[in-house]
Amino acid sequence: MKAKLGMSPIAWWNDDLPELSDDVSLEECLRQSRSAGFTGMEMGRRFPSDPQVMLPILKAADVTLCGGWFSGTLVDENIEANKDRIAPMIELFKAVDAPCIVYGEVGRSIQGDRSKPLATKPKLADDEMMAYARRVTAFGEWCAEQGMPLAYHHHMAAVVETETELDAFMRNSGEGIPLLLDAGHLAFAGGDVLRAIDNHHARITHVHVKDVRMEVIDGLDRTRQSFLDAVALGAFTVPGDGSLDFERIVQKFADYGYEGWFVVEAEQDPRKNPPLKMAEVGHKELMRVMTAAGYTVETQGFPNR
Repeated sequence: MKAKLGMSPIAWWNDDLPELSDDVSLEECLRQSRSAGFTGMEMGRRFPSDPQVMLPILKAADVTLCGGWFSGTLVDENIEANKDRIAPMIELFKAVDAPCIVYGEVGRSIQGDRSKPLATKPKLADDEMMAYARRVTAFGEWCAEQGMPLAYHHHMAAVVETETELDAFMRNSGEGIPLLLDAGHLAFAGGDVLRAIDNHHARITHVHVKDVRMEVIDGLDRTRQSFLDAVALGAFTVPGDGSLDFERIVQKFADYGYEGWFVVEAEQDPRKNPPLKMAEVGHKELMRVMTAAGYTVETQGFPNR
């Protein structure tokens, strides 16, 4: 079985918490992650939107674009509005051979609002979840028809946060919307990561290997503190530095024959946790657990053309 290891630039630049950002260029971010052993990078705010500009940067770094976040609003807005906003991203991602676009629901979400405590996260009634899941499925089918599949990202402080909400979303949606399984977000929400893989492995096409510091999460006052407060306090980290057992998690993916990207997405204070050092810690741990699970990790970065 083959696997690819990528990173998210959120370890270097945090869009929601500028104070948790390192003053490094895109080129330096790519250089650091590649030197740690990662062959892919998800898109961040310092990436160019022109493929003719992006491709030489990726090639020089020997890195491939392995995904990127789209802020979806299908819980409130119609499909056509989201089609208009995602269309340029689809063309860009196709031009640079990215595997997928990550769909993150921001409608009604409090994930980016530091004034909103975790306990006030939005919740959907059963009929709302059913209608929402069907809209997202239709949108996912349309994106795939344009040549770029989506991967749905369940997320803290959003309408699909808990394991129960994820189960409901998956039950009411269809194969037209694959799943991104994020170990850290599910654990933060109190879910069972291994059970979620058991339940939804057939539709998982992208994986975020985000680790958590449970001592930080357990110490939160969810009636007062927000998702961004939790991030600033250090709720997230890389595999090998947190509380999750990635040997069991990766083995579970291997048991179901998952092949594809495992992406480290670990937003934290780069002054306390230097991104290069943390990338090295995460890569070392992932190589250990990948080898134990029988994976061959691909070492080629930028694809041969």
